[in-house]
Amino acid sequence: MSSNTITDSPSAQEPGGFEGDRSVDSLGGSARAYISRVRGGDLGALPAILGIVALGVLFFVLRPETFLTPRNMANLADQAAPIIILAMGLVFVLLLGEIDLSAGVVSGVCAAVMAKLLADAGAPWYVSVAAAIVTGVAIGLFTGSLVGLIGIPSFVVTLALLLGWQGVTLRLIGQGGTVPVRDEVISGISDRNVPVALGWVLALVVVALYAALQLNRWRTQKAKGLAHQPLAVIVLRIAVIAAVVVLVTAVLSVDRAPSPAVVLAGIPYAIPLVILLLLLLTFVLGRTSFGRHIYAVGGNAEAARRAGINVTKIKVSVFVIGSTLAAISGIVAAARLGSVAPGSGGGNALLYAVGAAVIGGTSLFGGRGRVRDAVLGGLVVAIIANGLGLLGVEAYLNYIITGGVLLLAASVDALARRRAAATGH
Repeated sequence: MSSNTITDSPSAQEPGGFEGDRSVDSLGGSARAYISRVRGGDLGALPAILGIVALGVLFFVLRPETFLTPRNMANLADQAAPIIILAMGLVFVLLLGEIDLSAGVVSGVCAAVMAKLLADAGAPWYVSVAAAIVTGVAIGLFTGSLVGLIGIPSFVVTLALLLGWQGVTLRLIGQGGTVPVRDEVISGISDRNVPVALGWVLALVVVALYAALQLNRWRTQKAKGLAHQPLAVIVLRIAVIAAVVVLVTAVLSVDRAPSPAVVLAGIPYAIPLVILLLLLLTFVLGRTSFGRHIYAVGGNAEAARRAGINVTKIKVSVFVIGSTLAAISGIVAAARLGSVAPGSGGGNALLYAVGAAVIGGTSLFGGRGRVRDAVLGGLVVAIIANGLGLLGVEAYLNYIITGGVLLLAASVDALARRRAAATGH
């Protein structure tokens, strides 16, 4: 065969499927690449960010005297924290294309265990909290074993456990009863604030840490010849995060006490807790082999199994993580409410958490999502509840509006997935 029958150059060859790995070396090129991904169905966190901005503007226009006040912003953070933490756990479950319908009531069971130990046994707070978290781990192992080892669909398992764990909470607390949570450390999660000076130090540390991680990642990718974004994009991203962190810290550092005789300023302790969990879980998903295995199993479980990944172990693990975070969510919710009741963790808790994950960008079909989705989506859900409360909207409208937002989020996820499949993204 003559040499002129061979393809002349790589540029004349058919695309090899790795075009997305090419580096974009300009800010405009990066913007065009992002727009292309959005058009291809990869929306990422865009719907949640647009939702936060739109809802913030809407409620500020409707209630300018109350919505953006430091007092309401602190209240909003306390409202969002239990939803966000519960949604963080559900992100891991949803990444596998599974569901945990019992996550909300699991948070109630774990909170009830903590409250009973505090109130009836007189146990110290750290023993009670540890017992609640161990309870969450045990429940996760049980749920994950039924799904991963026996092979029962997660929908069926967690639907049954949704009812079962409600019965356990009722047995622990009693019909119509409540167990108060008066421990100062537990209550302080919601009632107390980080000192203003320390809050600013923490804010600067968060910004510096985020900047260092972003710049180090960019430097490593560039040094190894991997696909990387322009430095201008990295700097812009750092600047936006820094502006948000500084603005939130400044607002919450203002004295928001209704009486001049009392000083109430600083970041609520629930916010550092959420940030700590965000950093830890983001590292687990993005920087460990365990996290890569979760994405692999969520993308194609059979292919992951053939690649040597223990699919059963991954399935059990995500339910353990989900239930553990449900326990933490229950503790934070109990701190905010000051008590635990038989209905704690029931009602809309699960729907809000699932909605938060999906609104933030996690797919219900598995394989796509990040822990940050829970934070962004949780803020959307909390802003809706908070804003409607300020407007004095009747209860039935609150349910209808919130349900409509959750349905819209699921529809966007399904349409984006269909678009991505059609365009090959």
